[in-house]
Amino acid sequence: MNDYQHYNFRLEVDEPERIDKLISSYLLEYSRSTIQKWIVNNQVLIDGHPCSQNDKVKSSCQVTINVKTEREIDLIPEKINIDIIDETDDYIVVNKKSGMVTHIAPGNYSGTLQNALYYRYPELAGVPRTGIIHRLDKDTSGILVISRNISAHNNLNNQLQQNKFTKIYHALISGNIQNSLDIEEPIARHPVNRKKMAVSNKGKYALSKIKLLHNYQAASHIEIQIITGRTHQIRVHLSHINKPVLGDKLYGFKKNIFSKNSNIYESIDADFSQYLHSYSLSFYDPKDNKKKKYFAAYPEKYYQLLNKFEEKGDN
Repeated sequence: MNDYQHYNFRLEVDEPERIDKLISSYLLEYSRSTIQKWIVNNQVLIDGHPCSQNDKVKSSCQVTINVKTEREIDLIPEKINIDIIDETDDYIVVNKKSGMVTHIAPGNYSGTLQNALYYRYPELAGVPRTGIIHRLDKDTSGILVISRNISAHNNLNNQLQQNKFTKIYHALISGNIQNSLDIEEPIARHPVNRKKMAVSNKGKYALSKIKLLHNYQAASHIEIQIITGRTHQIRVHLSHINKPVLGDKLYGFKKNIFSKNSNIYESIDADFSQYLHSYSLSFYDPKDNKKKKYFAAYPEKYYQLLNKFEEKGDN
């Protein structure tokens, strides 16, 4: 086939890096040599301009790629059970389980949602990132939308960039909060631990809107709407106000907050990790432009801990 496909997406850049490396870290299912070939053939535009593979990008940019439909893809299809909430000709809505990585990464090329999607929907080989336009952390459960074709990919990706997605999360956190609050703090890579993010005046603008659902003894159930989509945003913001997500060891959760409530202490499943769930997602249908809203059921472990809090009573 000689038809060309048009990819258009926003590339977030934390630190200056070569363009071929940045694109390969975003489109991990394609080999580095394939991406370099696209660049050499002038099939890659950065903010509308041709580039070379040695060019360094210092800030976030718009990437446009025009490539033939037949191309190499480095991704293993795997028969892994996934919870499908809905599917249309243009998109798939998935409830990702906690503990599953969203997409492949160096040293982690199997067992991901991306591998599972490629097995169940092999046509996704023709869509960037196998249709994945946004992600959830490994230990965050909940809702994601996957684009099934190039047209839907570009449409949904543009909606994401224009903040037309409404993302609502639920979480169980340490301590209590009073009423609702906004956390408006910039986020950057942690200066020492490169696996972490941190609130920093050198970071990118980030806004999380917090709504109290219920206060319990030493914990709260909250709803979070993220207006921006920075890496680890919810976890970083909640840790910043000293209310980390239960089970989130990276950002400061400690079990001893429940030392006086042994039955709750024992109900926090270390294997489940963090009690953060992508609860609902709204966007506009790529074909008819009607607003769609989807919900994802809590994982069983989340329900179990929430029920323990209900049994124990209010704070």
